[in-house]
Amino acid sequence: MTETAPQTHATQRRRLPDPPWAPVVMLVTGVVLLFDVVRVFLPSLITLYGRAGETDPASMGAYAALWFVLPFAAVPAARLASPRLVGAAGAVALAAARLGLQAADGGTPQLLLASAGVTAGLVFLYGCARTTAGTWVPAGLTGGLAGASIVHLALDRMDLVWRDGPLPWLAVAALCVAFLWSVRLSPTSPAPAPAAVWFAFGPMLLLAGMYCGGPAMLAQDTGQHSAPFTALAVALQVAALCAAVVYTWTTSWGWTAGLFLVAGVAAAEAGVQGLPALVTTVALGACAGAAGLRAADTESAGRRGGVAVLGGMLVFLVAAFLYYAAFDTDLGFPNALVPVAAAALVAAVAFRRSLRHRTTPVRRAPRRWGSMALSIALLTGLVTWQRLPAERPIGGNEFTLVAYNIRMGFGLGGRLDLDRIAAWAATRRPDVVLLSEVDRGWLLNGGHDDLARVARGLGMRYYFAPAADRLWGDALLTNLPVAEIGSTRLNRHGYPTGAQAQSIVLEVGDHEVGIVNTHLQEPHGQAPEVAAIARRLAAAALPPGVGVADPRPVIVAGDLNTTPSDPQMRVLEAAGLSDPLRAFGDPPTSPAEAPVRRIDHVLISAGITAVAADAPRVPFSDHLPVVVRLRLDQARPGP
Repeated sequence: MTETAPQTHATQRRRLPDPPWAPVVMLVTGVVLLFDVVRVFLPSLITLYGRAGETDPASMGAYAALWFVLPFAAVPAARLASPRLVGAAGAVALAAARLGLQAADGGTPQLLLASAGVTAGLVFLYGCARTTAGTWVPAGLTGGLAGASIVHLALDRMDLVWRDGPLPWLAVAALCVAFLWSVRLSPTSPAPAPAAVWFAFGPMLLLAGMYCGGPAMLAQDTGQHSAPFTALAVALQVAALCAAVVYTWTTSWGWTAGLFLVAGVAAAEAGVQGLPALVTTVALGACAGAAGLRAADTESAGRRGGVAVLGGMLVFLVAAFLYYAAFDTDLGFPNALVPVAAAALVAAVAFRRSLRHRTTPVRRAPRRWGSMALSIALLTGLVTWQRLPAERPIGGNEFTLVAYNIRMGFGLGGRLDLDRIAAWAATRRPDVVLLSEVDRGWLLNGGHDDLARVARGLGMRYYFAPAADRLWGDALLTNLPVAEIGSTRLNRHGYPTGAQAQSIVLEVGDHEVGIVNTHLQEPHGQAPEVAAIARRLAAAALPPGVGVADPRPVIVAGDLNTTPSDPQMRVLEAAGLSDPLRAFGDPPTSPAEAPVRRIDHVLISAGITAVAADAPRVPFSDHLPVVVRLRLDQARPGP
């Protein structure tokens, strides 16, 4: 017994062979391409097929489900041909769809290409589940999720599909070539991965898209100082990949990884910033490895894996639909339970697999991964670094204000127009920009940080005010001195989407002006609340020793979902506010392609005069912006 123990220990600690590069590259590049397509499919479903809420939700759900159900046709097709051929056909179609999206200029072609790309990607995964050696599947799948998140972060959450010019084309073409070449070289294996790891991929894709996509999820208030958080997020993506590799051969920590995953998601949904998202990132990789512990190498295991990956992606679709549908309808339960349930599902799979396989040998963590993670993180941090713009006080008593509902940055053609929004706004030389429907990282909209991108284009500081949840709301951009800023949550009045009123005091020259920036969701009940906030802002206490002065001039602006003739406008007028755009042609602002009514406003109190005002016809949202040049007449002196 004593003579055989060292030999057994040496056998368990032997260096296992390096993975064949082709299957690993195939899975990583395939998942990156699929993630790219999903980030186009989801917002296209909302803005093009759904027309931002104009289409019946049941119709939208049926359309989305169609493209996730179609891949099940690969099951009988694999019997007629072969799983390898079916997977290869899916790979070619996925690459073609991704290249087509690079050429598409929005509209119906973008919607159809993204839809077909999702189906093609799932057919490719079905083929992989039937033919790819199981040993390195967890690392390949996790590497794809990590790689997609790293590229997304390094590109400042502005994916290549939304960028023009030859360089994005070359990058996408190179990725597609590497993907197809690795598919061609990947051998068919009689030892596929267990169905558990393939099933877990769907909920893992959901969690990676929700929690591993950007610094806004890590720390909401980092502002333009977010580069260190971006670098940290990138380092953790590499750590997650390392965890998947190590846990592929480790059995005793599956339950721990699952526990951390559920706890991280639950804490993030409870509003805790920073640490929960970091924990979730690494725990995903560890759970993937635990779920991939080897089972018996049988042909039936491969067949189960193919159906399992399609079933897991149905879980992804249902969970995403439920989570975001809660912002338009009452589900009867908090939508925060949806990602927690997805995390619990992944954790249960990992825990069950680790219980069944306690004797799998341990693999030593790959060398030099620490230095690689640090290098990639530092490089990404440098690329995304943005210097905080300096305050720029102005002399005189005039300033330009822009109020714009940007619809999460998606224009009339369904393309992400954040850079075009910033470029257009810069031509108006604004001093203050007020934005509604600002998205800081919703998976439904592609995981973009609208605010940081527009602010970078304008060279402005920004101040975010969460409304529907911590990643969706309103924002102020300005380089004027900010004397005070806050946000008041408005009552829902039975409406599912939350709203807020951002109250700001700016210094304009030697004076100050108050601004209420809001997006009313239920004006029948919220208009009086905003009127009360405007009154408080106008009558705020003066600094000691100033004495008696006129009320502070106040502006109420944003998408008020109220026309000038609505009774709710009378409530705001009773608070001392007037509508200056009536004197400038009363331009309509909605819908942007053929405006017939004005629901976007810049209302002003006594002490402010509108020098000029218009609603430019620009195609960057389903609303038109309102641009007003204002003059402070009898403004309260600043401190």
